[in-house]
Amino acid sequence: RYEQREDFAVVMQPFFRNTFVPLGSNGKPDLSFFSTDCFHFSERGYAEMAVALWNNMLEPVGEKQSYNNFTHDRSKLKCPTPEKPFLFTVRNSGFGNETPVSVKTEPSVPYWAVIVAAMAGVLAGSL
Repeated sequence: RYEQREDFAVVMQPFFRNTFVPLGSNGKPDLSFFSTDCFHFSERGYAEMAVALWNNMLEPVGEKQSYNNFTHDRSKLKCPTPEKPFLFTVRNSGFGNETPVSVKTEPSVPYWAVIVAAMAGVLAGSL
């Protein structure tokens, strides 16, 4: 819809596509990334998501990282360079008027597993 526009672009940022729950040194989920309801992110979790989103915007289309490794390391924050001082779009990533070919991959979790987990959560919550 917006591919032919010179003044506007929509670019999917896949930083959260293949992300796993961060684990602590004991191998269990690191709850410092989550708020007290264990569903929403904490300030630390939102900070990690913000870094991943920012880095995704500075990566060319077709080369964007599709996961977040949840390392509490500010040196992983990317900065614009003098050669490329902009946020990447399909056009300035070298695709011109073409749209990049996205590879369809099977989801790592079957759709029915999400439904079963949601129903189990509702059931457990109501008990």
